[in-house]
Amino acid sequence: MQISRSITMAQPASKLILFDFQNATDLNGWSEQSDTVRSQGKSKATFDLYKTQSKQSAIFFTLLNPLPNGACFGGVRTTTQLNLEEYAYFGFSCKATGNATTYKIILRHDNLNDEPHPSFEQKFKVDQDTETVVKMPISQFKPYYRGRIINDGPTLNVKNITSFGIQVAGGVYENFKQSGLSSLVVDQIRAER
Repeated sequence: MQISRSITMAQPASKLILFDFQNATDLNGWSEQSDTVRSQGKSKATFDLYKTQSKQSAIFFTLLNPLPNGACFGGVRTTTQLNLEEYAYFGFSCKATGNATTYKIILRHDNLNDEPHPSFEQKFKVDQDTETVVKMPISQFKPYYRGRIINDGPTLNVKNITSFGIQVAGGVYENFKQSGLSSLVVDQIRAER
């Protein structure tokens, strides 16, 4: 007699914690990716653990020194190996202080982590001095090269995301301009269904 068995595939969790800064021991895997080659336009970013009496977070500090057209950026990134095919959003809460109100998440895929390959970017707005809840559709990441969108460019391979970054920029090619000191505090970054 033959016995048939049904196999149920496990469904991914509704939320997947990608980066848990509340329980991190260090941020050694993150490196600075800032505009450091010019005198004017040269900018700086750091990413550190930030502890209070009640919790630990990560804090992203930036100093933007833009050219007159807004050209400059400060950012950090880490290498990853993420398959987010089953997820629809990035979600996190953050608190910002300082001059910047527009930030970006920058992704790269297929180990094409540097030029001449495009990055995949999406901006998010923050409220100053209060918590901002961010929900970013993964399908809305668009290809960019040196700050300009690539029309009809490649699409993000969500099955093989190999770099994850946070950036703030001066606003070249944008209808906003940003400069000076800013900080962004983040507890966790999650993928959500």
